[in-house]
Amino acid sequence: MTARPLAPVIPSSAVPAARQRARSGAGRRLPLACPVPVPSLPEDVIYRTGRIDTSGRVADQGVLAALGWAGGDRLTMTAEAGVVTARRDPGGMVAVPGRACLVIPAALRRRCGLEPGDQVLLAGSPADDTLTAYSLAVVHEAILARGAFPHAQGGQP
Repeated sequence: MTARPLAPVIPSSAVPAARQRARSGAGRRLPLACPVPVPSLPEDVIYRTGRIDTSGRVADQGVLAALGWAGGDRLTMTAEAGVVTARRDPGGMVAVPGRACLVIPAALRRRCGLEPGDQVLLAGSPADDTLTAYSLAVVHEAILARGAFPHAQGGQP
């Protein structure tokens, strides 16, 4: 007995009408997430980060250049917990060194709890002619106070 060969099974290239409608976008669109608006950075403040060395220097020439501070300028500095503010003052007690950097005197570093190796956020305001150094611990506390980590205590994301 001789068997007849089977015809090959080749799928049709025609797309069923239901699948064609789905591909054309005529179906229901999925909702898109709306991003939360992020406030823009103020144009009149320059931000940088720096590290305090063993002599109390924080080297970031970008902020000092934006403020127009150069070697020989005199500064008055104030300090509180984790924050040091410097402003240009001809009668100031601290001088900007020849290699432009912010030098935080040891007494102020002790007063506000800054140690060599600590990183600080520098915020320079040319309009106010001030430069403020915030310890990252202070920045972290500000972030926590805003509630930026709602799931940090073991909650679900």
